[in-house]
Amino acid sequence: MASTKIEVSGLGYAVGGVEILKSVDAAMPGGEITAVVGPSGAGKSTLMRAINRLIEPSSGEIYLDGEPTSALDPLELRRRVGMVFQIPALFGDSVEEAVLYGARLTGKDADPGRLLEIVGLDASLAGRDPQALSVGQQQRVTMARALALEPEALLLDEPTSALDEAARRRIEELVRDLNAWLGLTMVFVSHDLAQVERVADQVLVLADGRNVGAWAKNDFYSGAGERARQFIAGRL
Repeated sequence: MASTKIEVSGLGYAVGGVEILKSVDAAMPGGEITAVVGPSGAGKSTLMRAINRLIEPSSGEIYLDGEPTSALDPLELRRRVGMVFQIPALFGDSVEEAVLYGARLTGKDADPGRLLEIVGLDASLAGRDPQALSVGQQQRVTMARALALEPEALLLDEPTSALDEAARRRIEELVRDLNAWLGLTMVFVSHDLAQVERVADQVLVLADGRNVGAWAKNDFYSGAGERARQFIAGRL
């Protein structure tokens, strides 16, 4: 059984007196893909942002390999735990500059051509204007940018929501391939249960800011997870 890479313990987050996360406990196994699912407003994106310390929790703690992330420098944490958002945001006048953006900020060497090839893009794109790429290609570039830092884990917050079906499938395949090739721990937020079935090893369900259960994928898509699936689909 895989050891826990990321652990969330009693995590709470409130804004203006409104609780968004309510004492969430969760464990993300190392080297596996954990899908985070739930109705809109469940707190999925907030959980991801808290893991990456883009927001600071109101209570509780998050651990990376057993070490409290509150004790880590936020930039060091984000080097070790990368994040890819719904809408790709690229910086620089060329794809190469966009890929190397984070690495250069941290003084890390990286080969942009190799990184582009890892995410399924031709290295010849390195000199192109990143804004001239398709959205699907831009999302791959954001993943290459995250990989340039050689992270131990990668958080993906609905990375395919802005893509067409063909591009969604390519990103799904890339996620599975990166997990297999690099042993990356990955946390993948999605509203699409069919996508989760294709991608995930474990499924974590949030609702109203709480963790209502976690299942191995095969259990979630069997009778054991039926009520959770119906709940997410709005049938309960």
